[in-house]
Amino acid sequence: MNNTANNNLDRPAFVATVLTIAVLVVPMWLAPEQAGQVVRHAYDTITANLGFLYQWYGIAVLGFLLYLAFSRYGHVRLGPEESRPEFSTLSWVAMLFSAGIGAGLLYWAVIEWGYYIDSPPFGLEPRSPEAVEWAASYGLFHWGVNAWAFYCLPALAIAYPFYVRKVPYLRLSTGCMHYLPGGVTSRRGRVIDFLYMVNLIGGTGTSLGLSSPMIAASFAELAGVTHDFALEVMIVIFCIGIFGTSAYLGLEKGFKKLADLNLWLALTLLFFVLAVGPSLFILKMGTNGVGLVFDNLFRLLTWTDPVSNTRFVEDWTIFYWAWWVAYGPFVGIFVTRISYGRTIREVIGGMLLFGSLGAWLFFIVFGNYAMHLELSELLPVTTIVSEQSAATAITAVFSSLPLGTLAVAAFFVVAVVFLATTYDSASFTLASVSTKELHAGENPARWLRVFWACSLGILPITLMFVDGGIKVVLSTTIVVSVPLLFVGYMMARSLIVQLKEDHPG
Repeated sequence: MNNTANNNLDRPAFVATVLTIAVLVVPMWLAPEQAGQVVRHAYDTITANLGFLYQWYGIAVLGFLLYLAFSRYGHVRLGPEESRPEFSTLSWVAMLFSAGIGAGLLYWAVIEWGYYIDSPPFGLEPRSPEAVEWAASYGLFHWGVNAWAFYCLPALAIAYPFYVRKVPYLRLSTGCMHYLPGGVTSRRGRVIDFLYMVNLIGGTGTSLGLSSPMIAASFAELAGVTHDFALEVMIVIFCIGIFGTSAYLGLEKGFKKLADLNLWLALTLLFFVLAVGPSLFILKMGTNGVGLVFDNLFRLLTWTDPVSNTRFVEDWTIFYWAWWVAYGPFVGIFVTRISYGRTIREVIGGMLLFGSLGAWLFFIVFGNYAMHLELSELLPVTTIVSEQSAATAITAVFSSLPLGTLAVAAFFVVAVVFLATTYDSASFTLASVSTKELHAGENPARWLRVFWACSLGILPITLMFVDGGIKVVLSTTIVVSVPLLFVGYMMARSLIVQLKEDHPG
């Protein structure tokens, strides 16, 4: 299944996406302060007044997926009944994890606890034993089952009509067929796909904008050079070269090999840190964190902090839920492409279970190692974050390990490949949306994948140049994610209607 759809450019979708990049970039150059104030105000207003909708949406999506997995529809195969998966389970997990998490996981897994320990939830005393325990636990909640549920719904809603009903479009609107009497290319379908493109470009731009300084800091430590804007631009160009090459080689020869390689590199680094670090502390805090999350899961899902209004929920849980909603269609389209021949139950179980366990492994090992450095006064991680930068703190954490230079080098490679696979999958899905028709087993044209791989680097370079730009686009992504809540309902409804029609009684 390695065909390519050539000479099949959807010009309206292509032009709309190019213009979207321009619309996001130009205002940041012309009026960064004014644009930032407007967007941040909109973000604060939405999270304060509509945040509870994201929480109920998260509960509904998780409940819906569990219902599908354990219902009679769980055995339904994404493709002909005799079809079998195109990729092995290990490669499939590696690819969905690389597309769904990427270098952002490395960034937050190391330092997210540092924000919670000094500003803990539930009115706890900063740096108290309870605050420390929750600081090690809340990241597991934010990057756990709910995150992957937000990804899984679009994947199933798009994959079923694409593989079973042979709808020749690999787009977000494909998952809303019940509400598109005029088809995917109707005006309503175009609007849905445009919302997807805005979220993808803003979301991936932010990811590269956050990850590039982290990678640049690691490289500066290794090479003994100054960490400045020029180095960060060089890192972006270097990463573009990697995922541009991967996009050119294609899904099987490029992305799959990168994802497989990075899976083993990441696991090696994780187990190295666990082996040479405070192993008992890491394992005990990790076990305690998993227990806290499961013991308080419904409380965490529904806590709105209505009395104290500390904005912990809005600044973290609502932010993450909106982030996953915005990223969901992108991951869903990519997971659709790699999930041919799998059953609905396999996709749900694989994404919720393997995705969550993988993210938890990073938080438990990297996060608790960094926390141990802070609590033992071996390295002032939170001070470095506040006085210098998170990127500098992350590099300092890995430099503190035995064979620190080797550890920083390994971290650098893993971060670069994670970033490359994230952008490779992003360029694939943008190319899919801007292709007129795409049948099962076909890939978008090679030149189109490379074009989007290069174009996606424009925004993060702008973000690093404009002061506060990352926060502006991050807030923009959250603001634009609001309509995707309604698109999520349309996808769930469309999927269940099609399943009932095709599998009555």
